Amino acid sequence: MMNARRVRQSAAAAILLSACALSACTPGAGSGAAPYVPAASTPAGGSAAGGSPAATSPGPAPAAPTVAERIEAGLQVPWSTVFLPDGTAIISERGTALLRTVSGSGTAGTLGKVSDVVPAGEGGLLGLALSPNFSADRYLYAYFTAAEDNRIARMRVDQNGTGLQLAAPEVIFTGIPKATTHNGGRIRFGPDGYLYVGTGDSQRREQPQDSKALGGKILRLTPEGHPAPGNPFGDNPVYSLGHRNVQGLAWDSAGRLWASEFGPTVDDELNLIVPGGNYGWPEVTGAPGRAGFLDAKVVWPSTPDSSPSGLEIVGDTAYLGALRGQRLWTVPLRGESAEAPVGYFTGQYGRIRDVAMAPDGRLWVLSNEQNPDFVLVLDLPG
Repeated sequence: MMNARRVRQSAAAAILLSACALSACTPGAGSGAAPYVPAASTPAGGSAAGGSPAATSPGPAPAAPTVAERIEAGLQVPWSTVFLPDGTAIISERGTALLRTVSGSGTAGTLGKVSDVVPAGEGGLLGLALSPNFSADRYLYAYFTAAEDNRIARMRVDQNGTGLQLAAPEVIFTGIPKATTHNGGRIRFGPDGYLYVGTGDSQRREQPQDSKALGGKILRLTPEGHPAPGNPFGDNPVYSLGHRNVQGLAWDSAGRLWASEFGPTVDDELNLIVPGGNYGWPEVTGAPGRAGFLDAKVVWPSTPDSSPSGLEIVGDTAYLGALRGQRLWTVPLRGESAEAPVGYFTGQYGRIRDVAMAPDGRLWVLSNEQNPDFVLVLDLPG
């Protein structure tokens, strides 16, 4: 074990920049209010959206999060964070296939290595999810790239006399297509107790529009890895289709599912997910208003400003980590609509892979490919 170096920051370190005018596109069929489209580029430190008279008047911009501390735990390309009931964080490392731990007191360690992980390109040990019945079943779920495919396994995390112990993985779902890019990888249990899985198109452009294929989808599974009852295509794990590379999953205060998604060279997206919804890839991106496809609620036309990865929703504010954009985007949600995104910490902490709410109400933000990587712990506005 080692003590992770924790650096406390002044609340004045985070700066709230005022918002500009807003912009919008024509909504597509069933899309509700027009989506907001941020300006193509923004200044360092913070950013706001650009404008068009088609948008309705926004509410106030989200108040700024503040950096409470920075945890140096020697991480190598971390991808996902979950929290045990006692506040211990478990963090996946994409290339090493290690599960790292950081306790509430700042002690860093290694829980174990997930077997059969074959890292390559964007593949490796990716998303984590904790069983909603963890206190009883002790299951940690992981999405990872194996020799033949992307798959999901669950592992018991037991407490013994010397600490946490990781059991051998039990593979519960296989066959998700793999490639050097577009592997998806985010998994999360929903309010209904089922496991939601974001997949990528794995460079197979025919898959996202095929409801029988697993690529370019959001899947909905039982904890044992079977298609969940009530799925829109019958005895089929597919929940929504037409995705390019889903990277974040989270639910708002009303139980609505939202997902962040990489666009190609344009049109990164924040989508409101409905059962059976078709989000257009590869036929359309963004919010073109084309019949038969659901428009994104937020569109970033310039991928260097976003490449949205991990997603967390606190109350009715979405927080998205941006990889190429190197910032934390905040998006106020208003029912089935989204208001203008505002970015913070632009260029200050490098690529942001994941954001996750800790049991103490703080937001953990994972840097990515900073060598070494670190965790920012944010206090959110009250």
